[in-house]
Amino acid sequence: MKDGRRVLVTGGCGFIGSNFILYLLRNRSDVRVINLDCLTYAGNRSNLLEAEGDPRYRFVLGDVRDSRLVNELAEEADVIVNFAAQTHVDRSLMDGASFIATNVHGVFVLLDALRRHKHIRKLVHISTDEVYGETSRDRPASESDPLRPRNPYAASKAGADLLCLSFHTAHGLPVVIVRPVNIVGPRQHPEKVVPLFVTSALQDLPLPVYGDGRQVRDWLYVEDFCRALELIIEQGEPGQVYNVAGDNPQENIHLAESILDILGKPRSLIRLVPDRPGHDRSYALEAAKVRRLGWSPEVDFRAALERTVAWYRDNAWWWRAIYDDPAFRAYYRQQYGSRLAQGVPYRS
Repeated sequence: MKDGRRVLVTGGCGFIGSNFILYLLRNRSDVRVINLDCLTYAGNRSNLLEAEGDPRYRFVLGDVRDSRLVNELAEEADVIVNFAAQTHVDRSLMDGASFIATNVHGVFVLLDALRRHKHIRKLVHISTDEVYGETSRDRPASESDPLRPRNPYAASKAGADLLCLSFHTAHGLPVVIVRPVNIVGPRQHPEKVVPLFVTSALQDLPLPVYGDGRQVRDWLYVEDFCRALELIIEQGEPGQVYNVAGDNPQENIHLAESILDILGKPRSLIRLVPDRPGHDRSYALEAAKVRRLGWSPEVDFRAALERTVAWYRDNAWWWRAIYDDPAFRAYYRQQYGSRLAQGVPYRS
């Protein structure tokens, strides 16, 4: 990405957003970043301690749905990158209202700001592979495939994608959609499967694996995704969708086994628990379009997992603060208490 860019990042205190901000600050000397985040449970300012005090970085506490604030910040930006979202499928099954409010209405506010501020050269909206519904390595989803989301989270992201494309068509706005596979790396909230398994293993707690554990996900290291995103910001064509895949398909049960093996923990910690409703068996993306821009992943699955596990092992202060939060403990009990009670040991 060209130096001198003024980038408005929404949701920059979350997992991918914070990693992307740190990536920009490390690699682009003249970049200036404004981070708009309302600091929900998954937004953590400590994710960006490394950026604090850097004159190129500014944090703004606020909501992506606040039209006045978004338009004020848009005046200062050349590019907007939207990470702001409610993202956890399990939580969307408990209460989908916040997912619609942030993931759909928040994107509308950004699109309306883009329509008003003609100097902004691009809005890059971060979506998900889940909008395609179930896919497989035999039938990977391409960017032109229909959207068939099967849970409230995925449906909210699909709605946002369609809004983006409609604003491009109706108003000619420079909008680009990016749909990645599962991202792995440091600073991800332990509600998500990799940090949940790692932090559980570090505490000798059971690892709750849904169903038979044979669900397949493709994995991509977060820095590889940041590189892809940087390239799409500069070279991505407005009105287009770009899938970003890692070509690292793994069964969830193998993911759990690998984490335990890296930590030297027994596989007896794995518990097969009742599955969640509408749990897609597999996702797979065809990602030739982004590869034609010159990108390819550099970190294989094992290396990505080892780096991630090492970060959580070495930064217990970060995740223990989350476990100490009564709200997270209540969520964990609600989500896994009865499931673990019904769970059965896994025999490898």
